[in-house]
Amino acid sequence: MPIDTVTIVGVGLIGGSFAKALRANGFAGEIIGVSSPSTLQQALAAGVIDRSEEFDAGVAAADLVYLSHPVSRILEQLPRVAALCRPAALVTDAGSTKAEIVRRAAECFRSPALFLGGHPMAGKAERGVAVAEADLFQGAVYALTPAGSQLPESPLIAEFVGWIHKIGATPMVLSPEQHDEILTWTSHLPQLAVTALAATIGDSLATDEHARLAGPGLRDTTRLAESSYEIWKDILATNGANLDRALDRYIRRLESIRRDLHSPRLEQQFGAAAALRKKL
Repeated sequence: MPIDTVTIVGVGLIGGSFAKALRANGFAGEIIGVSSPSTLQQALAAGVIDRSEEFDAGVAAADLVYLSHPVSRILEQLPRVAALCRPAALVTDAGSTKAEIVRRAAECFRSPALFLGGHPMAGKAERGVAVAEADLFQGAVYALTPAGSQLPESPLIAEFVGWIHKIGATPMVLSPEQHDEILTWTSHLPQLAVTALAATIGDSLATDEHARLAGPGLRDTTRLAESSYEIWKDILATNGANLDRALDRYIRRLESIRRDLHSPRLEQQFGAAAALRKKL
């Protein structure tokens, strides 16, 4: 059975962009939106979705259910989605952490082939369907995290992976645990490091006038400080053990920099940092 009807649960930046990307790249089926009334009104007016539905009806109508709310909402929704979705439908998500979501899905769904964890490595500081973009996923890695070691044999999953390619992203298959551990270093720790840096500098500047002495380096470095705690609280809550270990390691690094502040050994720290930046 091909994917003819897609239901986006949470038509915000990611869900709205996924809908727009599908349409822009040739999807001819129906796209249904399930979200708050104000969001649905915007999405319909902008042509992001074809129609809106209540949660139960929207999930039951879909060949592909795309869950793009924050992690805690996805975890709450999974049992209800599992009870409502078509027997042959595929359910996927765009949550920023994967281990808890995939574990919960395994408890709820009758077959592993009915749920596939996902996380598009794309986004921007703004939120909401008003800033959704059809090309948001262009050049992005799209993490896929099945419960097993590889993607299940399923025509719907194969078609979904095909759409990931069509919208310009590159699928990467890895375990939910691998995903969360790697994202600890590439996303979650950087957010906390920048949050701490910006908060410390903000507390230490005597007046707003002093901030005018900041150059582009500080503005570039603190870009992540614009991120909303509402976005991050679920991510941090569902990846706590990895973050504890990462923060311990980061604190040790800061302590070693303090010890080496007046030593030639500090050059090694600069070298290691420059090597990562070159890779990125």
